[in-house]
Amino acid sequence: MSQKRKLDIVVISDVHLGTFGCQAKELCDYLDSIHPEKLILNGDIIDIWQFRKSYFPKAHLEVIKKIIDLSSQGTEVIYITGNHDDMLRKFSDTKLGGFSVVDKLVLDLNGKKAWFFHGDVFDVSIKHAKWVAKLGGWGYDLLIRFNSVLNWSLVKMGKKKYSLSGKIKNSVKAAVKSVHDFEKTAADLAIESNYKFVICGHIHQPKIIRKTNEKGTCLYLNSGDWIENLTALEYTKNRWELFHYKYPQKLKKENKIFPLTAITISIRNQKDSRKR
Repeated sequence: MSQKRKLDIVVISDVHLGTFGCQAKELCDYLDSIHPEKLILNGDIIDIWQFRKSYFPKAHLEVIKKIIDLSSQGTEVIYITGNHDDMLRKFSDTKLGGFSVVDKLVLDLNGKKAWFFHGDVFDVSIKHAKWVAKLGGWGYDLLIRFNSVLNWSLVKMGKKKYSLSGKIKNSVKAAVKSVHDFEKTAADLAIESNYKFVICGHIHQPKIIRKTNEKGTCLYLNSGDWIENLTALEYTKNRWELFHYKYPQKLKKENKIFPLTAITISIRNQKDSRKR
């Protein structure tokens, strides 16, 4: 087995264990490759909204086992609650050995404050019409299932995979505006509170980008998801990186728009990271 990469912090979110779209095997492979000091599970790890006794495959249980294994090996595991696992909020501020459950988290990173939370607090549909949000979750899961069949057929024909949800999100102006508003709200609140980093999940849009307003600046980071993007955030040696299990061309292009000072941002794939 390849030597595990030692990291200060790893952030994953939106795994949605218990749904058909969850890429559990790929996540197990990733967890096997790392040994972080802190593993931050930033919400929607287990999809309690869509949980069913008839579907929780072995690979999904293996993800939980590997997280427990990391904890037993000295990794501090911090579970930040999200909307799909909001039932866990009744256990907020519970700590058991190296495992804790919280609703939000603030860490000091080399003298700079980092603010971690899932991000559903900004979602109006969840706050005022939870049943609509749940219906959307079920619809998204069905779309992912159909998309997996479509991609299986495309691969068999020697063609590239296609993301139906990605196409829909990118073509609907309201969805694009919603993502932009989410990022701006998170960044504005972080700047107002003097946080230099704001780290979210929820919207399934992996990104690292500098945000600036009239009051200051901060680094906005989103860990993406393990449904379609298969991404995680990694922090070590005062540097943030966006890890992508599969190296998509769109993120490769986005890498060109990260002119940050004092922070190096890079994107690498699973194969390259194993060589380190």
